[in-house]
Amino acid sequence: MNESIPVSRTVDHGIAKLMPDVDRERAWLLTVDGAPQSYVDLDEPTHLEFEYARRLGHVLDVVAEAARTLDVVHLGGGALTLPRYVAATRPGSRQDVVEADAGLLELVVEHLPLPAGSGVALHAADARAWLEAAPDDSADVVIADVFGGSRVPAHLTTLAYAREAERVLRPGGVYLANLADAAPFGFLRSQLATFAEYFAELALIAEPGVLRGRRFGNAVLVASHRPLDTAALARRAAADAFPARVEHGAAVREFIAGARPVEDADAVPSPEPPDGAFGIG
Repeated sequence: MNESIPVSRTVDHGIAKLMPDVDRERAWLLTVDGAPQSYVDLDEPTHLEFEYARRLGHVLDVVAEAARTLDVVHLGGGALTLPRYVAATRPGSRQDVVEADAGLLELVVEHLPLPAGSGVALHAADARAWLEAAPDDSADVVIADVFGGSRVPAHLTTLAYAREAERVLRPGGVYLANLADAAPFGFLRSQLATFAEYFAELALIAEPGVLRGRRFGNAVLVASHRPLDTAALARRAAADAFPARVEHGAAVREFIAGARPVEDADAVPSPEPPDGAFGIG
């Protein structure tokens, strides 16, 4: 039983709350302005509570042979769920976490500290500005999980941004993004079209109900230059408590179906979720 006390603090971009999970002894939910951002179990860093986080974790598991170290850039910090996961599953990996909200980083480090020797460097900076200053061919994986409130900021949706991500990745590298949309998928289709300009291989991971247009939800975009092990990815996604599909190849090209890449001048944030889509009680 987790008898820890909830923590609430005004950070740079809203009111952050850390709430203990009563069912797990050292587990916490982070919300910002009421929107769930992260879930962390300090005793079990490989436990990924949120569905989209598990899907990102599945990709991290199949991008390289087990236990191989990776250089990972995380755009968006939250409670550092995925950096903790990589540190546990691939010890010795080097990771950079870029979070625009310095106050949020301070809160998380204070109350949910990283284990010693985690190999995680924290940067209070804008994701795109940090990426633009990063060296060529310096990362194996770039993960974008950046939400201003509950929307992906417009400047992280464009061709110029995708070009920077491609530049920073090594030739065998993989880009991942947590996105959210609903039918008719104007935002999601434009994101796939944008990354198709720079990456030969694209995949999309989402629940069938979301893909069929039945509800608003998360979708994980995967982009790379080399073919991914989509069969292994599909097996893992299908085995989840809330199974997801992995679309790739012709299915993704059909999904894009004439959508146009996003220029900086035309960029807009991801759509506002409907009331209750990601809220908690």
